Amino acid sequence: MNAPELQHLRAFAAVARHRSFRGAARILDLSPSALSQSVRQLEERLGLVLLHRSTRSVTLTEAGEHFLAGLQPALLGLQAVLDGAAQWQGEAVGTLRLNVPRNAARLVLMPWLQPFLKAHPRVQLELCTQDARVDIVREGFDAGVRFSGAVPQDMVALPLGGPLAFAVVATPAWVQDHGLPAIPADLVGQACIRQRFPSGTLYRWEFERAGQRLALEVAGPLTVDDQALALQAALDGVGWAYVYEALAADALQQGRLRRVLADWCPPQPGFQLYYPARRQASPALRAFIAWLQGRAVPADGA
Repeated sequence: MNAPELQHLRAFAAVARHRSFRGAARILDLSPSALSQSVRQLEERLGLVLLHRSTRSVTLTEAGEHFLAGLQPALLGLQAVLDGAAQWQGEAVGTLRLNVPRNAARLVLMPWLQPFLKAHPRVQLELCTQDARVDIVREGFDAGVRFSGAVPQDMVALPLGGPLAFAVVATPAWVQDHGLPAIPADLVGQACIRQRFPSGTLYRWEFERAGQRLALEVAGPLTVDDQALALQAALDGVGWAYVYEALAADALQQGRLRRVLADWCPPQPGFQLYYPARRQASPALRAFIAWLQGRAVPADGA
């Protein structure tokens, strides 16, 4: 058997990671047909079927799972060698893949990305926004972003942005029609816009004041899986929303929303950037960490 070409191995790894030829093709800047042909050539050389293909999905065969498990570390190691060699030129290069919750991307990372990429023009940044927890090592990410309590213990973690506060908001018209809640319990029985986690769990609104903490199970006509949707629903007059204060800042300043129970929503520790402690950080990740550590942390986390 002739050794497979590197481009075929990378093609298979990308398709396996994204479970999609179209998604992988966008990342590799190839056409789906060219990517499919590359994977078929790899399968022919190996004499194995690595992927189950259908019109709706792409899944790994058992042989594909085993092959990917051995291939991923090898590709990461090769990329580290190539990136390390490029460091002799005195400039950070390579691809930086980050797995980030959508709100962390909106509130913390996006304002910083353009200046970072301008400072490091040879770094290619791939930002994957998803709220579900993933194994960043298995999925091939250089680093991830999570709240401190959700960071695995075997990871190196660094603060990313400042503390964040939540806010209970609704339109002024809604407040006028339904009254001003004085304590969180006053929200019981009112229309609240609920949020469901990727795990399927409904989020209980968390409050704290003078050492008293409570998690309130709210009810309402609408449940979403994204705070931006909850905010828009509040603006549309659906009911109360519980969102990051920074996310609602513009609407609050413009008077389109009114905030209540602010004394029950103190700032909490913000997000953290984390990466494997047992694996050497890539040059692109090292440059990103150094760049972030040189930034002033905004007081409101935005």
